[in-house]
Amino acid sequence: MSRATYTHKFVKAFPEKLDDGILYVSVEFGTAAHLCFCGCKSEVYTRFSPRDWSMTFDGETVSLNPSIGNWSFACQSHYVLSRGHVRWADKWSRQRIEYGRAMDRERKERHYIGAPETPKPSPAPAPSANPEPTPNSGVFARVTRWLLGK
Repeated sequence: MSRATYTHKFVKAFPEKLDDGILYVSVEFGTAAHLCFCGCKSEVYTRFSPRDWSMTFDGETVSLNPSIGNWSFACQSHYVLSRGHVRWADKWSRQRIEYGRAMDRERKERHYIGAPETPKPSPAPAPSANPEPTPNSGVFARVTRWLLGK
């Protein structure tokens, strides 16, 4: 049975058995895990990185971006996890899945070899106007400090 909502749990490590309807988020490992929301019980792991998924925590709910396409599972479910709601997306054809995978591989290759995808933007403003982020800034650092009680 497919789900329309989910809750989240911040964890240091994932439990051996994932529970239905819970999005587990490990900031330490930069990964989220859940049982497929279509009800097939497949385990879904989403790794956070500039070229994979990003997680947003608004203080109450967790969202993942982009959508989750379980193309390797028999269910081939496709959904977006947004603020505690499972937003069901359209089914993709085999051709569209292969095209999407090829585009992902190409973007990752360009990212990791440092090749620009688009023309470089104009230089950033002076450092005083746009300070560099520190290792202690950002949502992951704040969530980690919150989890560790620091």
